[in-house]
Amino acid sequence: MRTIRLVEKTGAFAENKDVARALRVDELMPALERGEEVALDFTGVDAATQSFVHALISEALRRFGGGVLDRLLFKSCNEPVRKIIGIVTEYMQEGLAPGE
Repeated sequence: MRTIRLVEKTGAFAENKDVARALRVDELMPALERGEEVALDFTGVDAATQSFVHALISEALRRFGGGVLDRLLFKSCNEPVRKIIGIVTEYMQEGLAPGE
């Protein structure tokens, strides 16, 4: 399993969409394309914006469908961060075609 430690790039407040994009392009998507499971480690991240989470994971959901969530582990999320992830994954799955 590939682990991506977010706090090293984001600090305690994950808000920068450019950082999310770089993590997605450089680390997340290549690992998923290789068929790996990926742990997004939120240890030390106190808060995240919806736009950050969207920029980080939406392409994976569009490209691989909702089943990609079986290969993503959202690790060490506090309750506010977990809620944001839930909001993003829910509305992204609603936009996917049936069977995705």
